[in-house]
Amino acid sequence: MHTVLIIDDSEINLTLIKALVLKLGDCQPVLFDNPLPALDWCREHVPDLVIVDYMMPDMDGLRFIGAFRALHGRDEIPILMITANNQKDVRYEALLGGANDYLTKPIDRVEFSARARNMLSLRQGQKFLADRARHLGELVEARTQEIRERERELIFRISRAAEFRDPETGAHIQRMAYYSQIIAHGLDLDAATQKLILEAAPMHDVGKIGIPDYILLKPGKLTPEEFEVMKGHARLGHELLKESRSEILCAGATIALSHHEKYDGSGYPNQLKGPAIPLFGRIVAVADVFDALTSERPYKRAWPLEEAVRYLEEGRGGHFDPLCVEALLAGWDAVLDIRQRFRDEEVPMI
Repeated sequence: MHTVLIIDDSEINLTLIKALVLKLGDCQPVLFDNPLPALDWCREHVPDLVIVDYMMPDMDGLRFIGAFRALHGRDEIPILMITANNQKDVRYEALLGGANDYLTKPIDRVEFSARARNMLSLRQGQKFLADRARHLGELVEARTQEIRERERELIFRISRAAEFRDPETGAHIQRMAYYSQIIAHGLDLDAATQKLILEAAPMHDVGKIGIPDYILLKPGKLTPEEFEVMKGHARLGHELLKESRSEILCAGATIALSHHEKYDGSGYPNQLKGPAIPLFGRIVAVADVFDALTSERPYKRAWPLEEAVRYLEEGRGGHFDPLCVEALLAGWDAVLDIRQRFRDEEVPMI
């Protein structure tokens, strides 16, 4: 059903044009005898064809066309201007000002029918193309989402591969990822950035894939030489993930390289200090250490929450970015929820 807007200050002309529009079939005429309320109606509705007279009170047809075209999404709606026979200059101005066609009074019924049908066919084609573009956009979005889901699954499996070679559990990478998102939220980062760190944080220790088992799985304290090898996992993870076309993998590369840096510059591998440490690295440093402290492992017992919180607070400005610590503690209810949802024996996907 086509909506046809008819604007004319003459009741006789309105009645005539309405009858001609109804004869076209599949049309719903909307009538106004004043252009100002018609323009208000157009702000909330999108007609398929506008038929407007030139000589009207308050606002003539030329001004109406200009105001109508200025409305968002109204630049391609067909407009048919009605003028008198002796108003050639007006017709030219109307065509230059945004009208698609014109008719002269008295209106010829056959000519009106032909011109109106042509303009409605034009509008039908516009709507078809718009619907097709929308449909194609939805298909692209669906395919993009499928690709992203596969990417997320691959990232999860890569992260789990590193964890399989480490005494930590798969639930650890879930908890610390969500803790990272909580911190990002507390820092007022936008929703897209919060989601990005949630998806990228699990790759923080992916470089452990390249660490020899005799070091990675050693039950006792590492020697200084062994610890130097262990520290290499930060660079290995960065090398594995860097220069990817994936935004998530690039963020993972940054996190892998920087999450062992310390706010006071005593961390590794580059001894970066304060704001020189990438924000994602500062966030994950807090999330990773907190979860490591509060998780039980074969080689250690879990710290009570209050002791872990005290450790984070004492590490403000030393090991940790003070704002990141504050952001985690500000989201404490969410932290407790994550601990409950992601236990070590339960490993749901993010």
